[in-house]
Amino acid sequence: MRDYYHIKINLPGGIASPGFLKNILSVAWKAKVRKVRLGSRQQLLMTVHYEEMRFLERDLKALEVGYEVNSEMLPNIISSYCGEEVFRTGQWLGANEYHTVLDSIDFKPLLKINISDANQSFTPFFTGNLNFISSREPHFWYLYIRPKQGNSIQRWPELIYTNEIGRVAKLIEACLLSQECSGEDTTFQLVKSKISYISLPVSHELELPAFSLPYYEGFNRYESRTWLGLYRRDEQFPVEFLLDICNLCLKTRIGEICTTPWKSLIIKGIEDQYRTEWSDILGKHNINVRHAANELAWQTEDNNEEGPELKKQLVHYFEKHDTRTFGLCFGIQTRAKSEVFGSVLIRKRPLLAIGQLALFSVYDLYYTENFNPNSRTHIPFERGLFKIHLAGQMERLCRRFNNRRLENSLKVVKVEHEEQKNTSSSLSTVHQCPHCFTVYDPRYGDLLRGIDAETEFRNLPENYSCPTCDAEKKDMIEIQWEENLQNLA
Repeated sequence: MRDYYHIKINLPGGIASPGFLKNILSVAWKAKVRKVRLGSRQQLLMTVHYEEMRFLERDLKALEVGYEVNSEMLPNIISSYCGEEVFRTGQWLGANEYHTVLDSIDFKPLLKINISDANQSFTPFFTGNLNFISSREPHFWYLYIRPKQGNSIQRWPELIYTNEIGRVAKLIEACLLSQECSGEDTTFQLVKSKISYISLPVSHELELPAFSLPYYEGFNRYESRTWLGLYRRDEQFPVEFLLDICNLCLKTRIGEICTTPWKSLIIKGIEDQYRTEWSDILGKHNINVRHAANELAWQTEDNNEEGPELKKQLVHYFEKHDTRTFGLCFGIQTRAKSEVFGSVLIRKRPLLAIGQLALFSVYDLYYTENFNPNSRTHIPFERGLFKIHLAGQMERLCRRFNNRRLENSLKVVKVEHEEQKNTSSSLSTVHQCPHCFTVYDPRYGDLLRGIDAETEFRNLPENYSCPTCDAEKKDMIEIQWEENLQNLA
């Protein structure tokens, strides 16, 4: 008999109301679940002992909560809504449009559906089978189809209107699963023959944005409020802590809690008057929110201890050797049929196996085209690496990435030098946060915190903190900031 069962609860779009999440966590606590995880498709995961399983199932059914046991038949719908507002892109896409799309999907998809803002890189574009990506035209979306168990991408010939996404997705899914459609043209013609929907012709090709993973942890200001990002090094969130989070959300009228593909939480709309209460909850449960940026840029498989353990070893190596990883994200794949998101991919494979038993394993190292994690082209860097050699080769790959960036920068500098020959270099003293690398420059102050320009760092109040990750003033480090100044003489 199986000792433990893995439970998966889908949170469509990565969105959960505090009341809904509280109910689930409460019955999980009754079933002696003390920690839960978040999945790479923004779902809620928990492991339950077999003796408690029947009680948990009874309570989940009473709450009318859908769940799966040791199964991936119903993949979660993922979306970039978790970054909406906090990582503002300035496009037409907003909360209302996301909710309209999710409401239109009134069935339980058997294929993976992604809903993405085209101007962000926080969530993946093409890890779904049906990938809807916002276009330049307000309320119209690209659709890219990736067949199940395939890697090729097919663009739908038309842009699809927001309110039509659910109907179109349902029919395309039925077509693909029934194998009625043998190719892109067949699928398109069949859908057009069965339903009429609002659409536009595609007038511009989708341009992938350059990857830049924002620092998504800690307290951060946006507009007149604060959002809080929560990441756990072991990928496990204490149930007691999450229950306190839900209760405070209900108390302070926060209507949504968002999960991210990076297995973290984002809570938006924290008002200044409640900031202390949020800090108190973190202190009560000893929750740290100052992890280094290079530790946040990793994806591992769900319900797998091997990936996080390997990640821990590689991050330790990077920190020890002061390896620059800015602009990269990493995925660890230890199972043949799993999928992770990353510009650098580590794939484990058996070197020697008897049946299903791997006696000896090695690692293959890949990077994506232009190091953009949304690219579907995986370029081999090194194959057949022993585990002891993996970190060194990854550092070598990081150096290749940085050298490529430097070469591109030098080309730009050369052009600027020819046009602007009279330049000089100037050094100024600033203070930088060691956790997220945010800089305080006294020439500009910090207007959002009420700090006027020309305010020296030593004159800042003692309770001043990093505006990005909330690190204390005493943690910030003095550095010399070099600038090129135009000589106008």
